[in-house]
Amino acid sequence: MDTRSPAALDVAPLATRGISVRFFGVRGSIPVPGPGTLIYGGNTACVEVRVDGRLFIVDAGSGLASLGNTLIDGPERSFDILLSHLHQDHIVGLPFFAPLYEPDRHIKIYAGNLGGRTPEAALRTMFSPPLFPIELDHKAKHLDFVGFHSGETLRFEDGFSVRTTPLRHPGGATGYRFDAHGHAIAYVSDFEHAGSAPEPEMIDFVRDCDLVIYDTTFTVEDYVACKGWGHSTIEAGLALCAAAGAKRLAAFHHNPDYDDAKLAEIEAKLERASPGSFCAREGQVLQLSKVALSRAGPVT
Repeated sequence: MDTRSPAALDVAPLATRGISVRFFGVRGSIPVPGPGTLIYGGNTACVEVRVDGRLFIVDAGSGLASLGNTLIDGPERSFDILLSHLHQDHIVGLPFFAPLYEPDRHIKIYAGNLGGRTPEAALRTMFSPPLFPIELDHKAKHLDFVGFHSGETLRFEDGFSVRTTPLRHPGGATGYRFDAHGHAIAYVSDFEHAGSAPEPEMIDFVRDCDLVIYDTTFTVEDYVACKGWGHSTIEAGLALCAAAGAKRLAAFHHNPDYDDAKLAEIEAKLERASPGSFCAREGQVLQLSKVALSRAGPVT
């Protein structure tokens, strides 16, 4: 079966210029392996973003284990992991991220919804008995924790910068925006819209993006019983993109109760409402160049 949508344009290798995106985990709440999730995938949130070939990892859900395996023999010696927040479905992959156990790699873990504090204390609790048998060595030179205030622009030593924004979610969360060569993508996961109209600050954050990766955990019907849970809908995502002039929506943080058939129905609805938009799936690759947004199917 060809799992690409009719909008698929290209299957070229990841570009070294422009922005590329690869999905390694697209679910929310809990991993859901099994025959009903073979097409869209069952791992929780983890996205590889490359800007001119420079690697960023957004969220560390269960998909991070697969991403880490692709990096073992790669040239990168340092990794920046940008966490939206510290709920378990967004950090559960960290103990299984292979480069973490290689002392010649340098890893920085960022979190922006902790009042400026770093995520170190929470993650060290995660890496301790009885929750996990391997502890993080607090003297390790290859692991750093960075706290910031959501809404700041992150500026990296190599000259790259990433915009951030606070997101409405229990305990708070952070969205990220990557810009290069007049193109942009925004990662807006674990966010609940405020009402029927998009908020001005969110419109500004995703304005003119080529792609918005957006929390669409619930259908409109299911959302009614789940208000306040910190998640959104396809309709709210489409309204935000329309108001901001963003080109495409990638439905993300899929409900663990929605199987492939359900997501295919949602994707068909999404395509009708906004041609080129889609439900994200594991292994899917997208490339933003000076010419166009190219979309590839799952990587095998």
